Amino acid sequence: MWLANDGNYREMRWFTPWMRPYAIEPHKLPPCITQVTQQKQISFGDALIATNDTVIGVESCEELFTSASPHIIQGLNGVEIFLNSSGSHHELRKLHRRVELIKEATLKSGGVYLYANQRGCDGDRLYYDGCALIAANGDIVAQGAQFALQEIEVVTATVDLEEVRAHRVSKSRGMQAAWTQSGQAGIPSGGPARIEVDITLSRTAVLGQTPTKPLEVHYSTPEQEIAQGPACWLWDYLRRSRTQGFMLPLSGGIDSCATAMIVYSMCRIVKEACDNGDAKVLADVRRIACSDDAWVPSSAQDIAHRIFVTCYLGTTNSSKETRKRAASLAEAIGSYHYSFDIDSVVNAILGLFSLVTKHTPRFKVHGGSPAENLALQNIQARSRMVLSYLFAQLAPWIQGRTGGLLVLGSANVDESLRGYLTKYDNSSADLNPIGGISKTDLKSFIAYASTAFSMPILQEFLDAPPTAELEPITETYVQSDEADMGMTYDELSMFGRLRKVEKCGPYTMFQRLLPIWTPRLTPMQIADKVKLFFFEYARNRHKMTTLTPSYHAESYAPDDNRFDLRPFLYPSQFAFQFRKVYDLVEKVSESLTPVTG
Repeated sequence: MWLANDGNYREMRWFTPWMRPYAIEPHKLPPCITQVTQQKQISFGDALIATNDTVIGVESCEELFTSASPHIIQGLNGVEIFLNSSGSHHELRKLHRRVELIKEATLKSGGVYLYANQRGCDGDRLYYDGCALIAANGDIVAQGAQFALQEIEVVTATVDLEEVRAHRVSKSRGMQAAWTQSGQAGIPSGGPARIEVDITLSRTAVLGQTPTKPLEVHYSTPEQEIAQGPACWLWDYLRRSRTQGFMLPLSGGIDSCATAMIVYSMCRIVKEACDNGDAKVLADVRRIACSDDAWVPSSAQDIAHRIFVTCYLGTTNSSKETRKRAASLAEAIGSYHYSFDIDSVVNAILGLFSLVTKHTPRFKVHGGSPAENLALQNIQARSRMVLSYLFAQLAPWIQGRTGGLLVLGSANVDESLRGYLTKYDNSSADLNPIGGISKTDLKSFIAYASTAFSMPILQEFLDAPPTAELEPITETYVQSDEADMGMTYDELSMFGRLRKVEKCGPYTMFQRLLPIWTPRLTPMQIADKVKLFFFEYARNRHKMTTLTPSYHAESYAPDDNRFDLRPFLYPSQFAFQFRKVYDLVEKVSESLTPVTG
């Protein structure tokens, strides 16, 4: 009855909700079904299923999350077993919300809750992370795996319906149950309709058989979620797209490093599935790698070498350190690696421009204007995109295989939010595993992977300052991402959550940040950062329309095509809002000025 119609979901495009609570109507069956079942019609609508020994109710994924969840009225009207066939997508740190809602559904009014969730890629940006659950009277008694390559998993538990009935003896609950059946609660007198079914679900307990004991719910850390969720999503996408692997421009920075480690994590998960005798996964990896039926992967690196190509696309502005880090990482994970410079391509394009216009642009360190400086950076980035696709199409051919590779992007969620990327540069790709993950979380993931995957090389990426390496390095200047953006990545994450999740505009965001960032920053500094964020956010919104499809992992993802449906054209000055912000700055500053005399 209640359809998810916000965030990632537009269910009302496809379905019409049933807007007659607690009502049913006869529905005539088609002849082909009648011939088999000898039944001419069924009851259709909102009803409970009454068996010989219990009552069953059903609610959907969205209905569990709504304020007036159906399980409340159902429980007061005798339902003892609740069913939920859910479609709940993975998002970092989200699982605990799901678990707590399910526990709460049976804690106050008793009952057994059977929760099944989809698992796998939805063919788009979402990954459904399984984790089937069984709850009884507020305790979790069974939990399935949250991430895995297997499409089907069955979890079981033994429950005692008499314990449910004993849980429901409070007088106030009985009074509320009677009230819902009196016709005074907007429910038909006698309660919701029941469909009688002549079957028995329970059996008499045998000697020594006891209900399953409550267990401690397993929650993956955010770092473990990043290692597994996007990896499983990539595998689903890869095997269903009928391509032969992935190609990644490996820059030597932390973002492309994190992307490479997610692919390596995928290879580890595939290897583990093969070791556990999963014939389907083994057949898929053989087909993708163009290997014969006798090949069995000996390691995650063995898989990576066959299906993962990395390229270091250097220029005269690249450093020896990033080139070395890229090569060391490629060797550690086993990717098929190329390392070369693209200056000849960049110079050819600039030479053509100079020939046509009789003008030669210069970097700002050489006296060039901001427009020249930006254009010279962008041509390097866009050249990398063109070369990435060339190598993705021909790398399998070079290796004696057929097919092509999917190009992976590596722009994090904060850079996309701020617009700190070049449109149609090497952030433009087929897929982006980290496009919904913050820089802060990516750093934590790399630190985790350094130990969990036995990759000491990763520490070098954590120690290196983030830089695009698109401008010349001099004795007095080294390009820095955070200096270019005018804000730190931690600050960007805060801006993103306040903008998307908390629905803040400039004035409200300044109000929220004032007590959080004071005294680290003065009110004027906070106001200036808020103004800069909204200015850059507004003028770069158009970049979101061409953003590479990325794994959805964060509640403030800026994906314009599905999740964040705000306009892509804003008045970047926000004149009224900014004026009110600085009026407030003046008032706050006066109150902070010490009185002398």
